[in-house]
Amino acid sequence: MASIELPSGSNKPLNTQVGGHSGVLATEDGSLLIKPALPLELQFYQTSVRDPGFAPLRHFVPKFYGTLSLQGKVDEGKGLEGGIAVTPVDSSEKDECAYSAKKSTQLTAQNLSHPFIKPNIIDIKLGTVLYDETASPDKVERMIKTAKDTTSLETGIRLTGFQVYNNDTGLPVNTPKAYGKSIKPADLPDGIARFFPVASAATTAENSNSGLTRSTLLPILRGIREDVAELKDAFAQVDMRMVGGSVLIVYEADEDKAKEGLKLLEEGAFEDEDDEDDEDESEDEQNKPGPPFVVKLIDFAHTRIVPGEGPDEGVLLGLNTVLRLLDGRIEQIELSD
Repeated sequence: MASIELPSGSNKPLNTQVGGHSGVLATEDGSLLIKPALPLELQFYQTSVRDPGFAPLRHFVPKFYGTLSLQGKVDEGKGLEGGIAVTPVDSSEKDECAYSAKKSTQLTAQNLSHPFIKPNIIDIKLGTVLYDETASPDKVERMIKTAKDTTSLETGIRLTGFQVYNNDTGLPVNTPKAYGKSIKPADLPDGIARFFPVASAATTAENSNSGLTRSTLLPILRGIREDVAELKDAFAQVDMRMVGGSVLIVYEADEDKAKEGLKLLEEGAFEDEDDEDDEDESEDEQNKPGPPFVVKLIDFAHTRIVPGEGPDEGVLLGLNTVLRLLDGRIEQIELSD
């Protein structure tokens, strides 16, 4: 994997973040994320790119490009002088990157929203257990209560946050994580309907001017449903525990771009994109047509590979819940006039 050099001043706050912790940056062209990483997250990414046992799930993990080292000095308030160098991932380096990681380590990964003109984005936190084995007794007690008081314990998911573009203003309307923490399991179908509005049939004040047409949204929904089903089947084959991780769903809110993406998808234009060698990437990559939607797992700061212990049943419960919600929204739209 080739080394990446980021010029001075190229990093900027990520403006499409709907969940997770603050502090995530994007490169100037928006194609890469730069985020603080704990050792477990780096160890997970190292494992994901080299361990054959992880192969079924690799397609659903954002591309990992390596860790950052600073060149020059950082002057607070002025940013980085001298640029940023990315230490590339080498499958022969074992866990060196993970075990030597410090709290200030940053990683670079694929920005999933980059190919979209108007990305509608939802972050769905997965799992029934919201703490890992390093949590203090106080935190364990607090997280157990949070799971019980929200939708996490019963359904395995919580709607962390989402954004949906308004067709009149051309700007995204954000629904914060407070919404997902306030609703009950019976309210989840309404949350999914808010994220997948139909332009001609939206009735709520929040979504009255949002949404794709029915003929465009339905195939996108069916495609997302198919990807989530494949993700669930892949996850069931990997021995891991995922605490605080999410499934991120992004789809194109621009009608013409969404239609173009669906046509290219039908022609098989995106089938091999995750298998391409990084050496083959060039400046032309940013001009390639984007997909109509993306489904990926994100947030691995508390994820562990646990050989012989089987998959995370709480996460599988959550993925099954997502499938039921998608099925319900598809049926709802199919039955609408």
